[in-house]
Amino acid sequence: MKKWMKFMVLAVMPVAMLTSCDDEDDDPISPGQNDEAMVMVVHASPDAGAVDLLVDNVVAGSNLSYPDNTDYLTVEEGDRDIKVNAAGTQTTVINTTFDFEDDTFYTVFAAGTVAEDDDADLGLLVLTDDLTAPTTGNAKVRFVHLAPDAPAVDIVNVTDPANEAVLFDAQNYRDATAFASVPAGTYNLEVRTDAGGTTVLPLNDIVLEAGKIYTVFANGFVTPPTGNTNALGAEIIEHKTE
Repeated sequence: MKKWMKFMVLAVMPVAMLTSCDDEDDDPISPGQNDEAMVMVVHASPDAGAVDLLVDNVVAGSNLSYPDNTDYLTVEEGDRDIKVNAAGTQTTVINTTFDFEDDTFYTVFAAGTVAEDDDADLGLLVLTDDLTAPTTGNAKVRFVHLAPDAPAVDIVNVTDPANEAVLFDAQNYRDATAFASVPAGTYNLEVRTDAGGTTVLPLNDIVLEAGKIYTVFANGFVTPPTGNTNALGAEIIEHKTE
């Protein structure tokens, strides 16, 4: 059974830094236009086909495939009708509204599964993006757990095996961390089960450049359904505003 016409939005406002090097600069990047928000859309549903994004029934992005993302799109502030349609059709798989604030950046994840599953309903996860520039020599990174059948996980920095450090702790499905400020460099990370510490996904040679802002999101299935090849993995988005 397919799940069409879902009406679910999870709005997440980051609330705390989990790791910090020092304070950040005071001036955030601005969309530069009054009465507008900037919205990036990410296709994070591992069993859904390509989709079109419509804002107030106008196509804002078309034929977005898993696990790709758009650039930041300009959206008028206020309550906007958002639809996600199967690409090239009038079949709506998500239909909801969201109140966008002016001069604010958002990332909108289409997440969950199309197949009937009460624990991973298809819907939107809307995050507010803090694009305040990192301090000199640092990058900013956050983690979003969007692997629908994965347990709670920890993200561990194992670049120096003798000095492992948990960057993000006990992240459940659909959890999103705040952006953490870290020294620029190349990292080896591991996604581990929070209960037991078993490594389920190594993330080696992750390059975080000074001055840049990233989202790392876990996606795919620990146990893919029959015929589905989207195994557990991770994607890295660099938040570019120009």
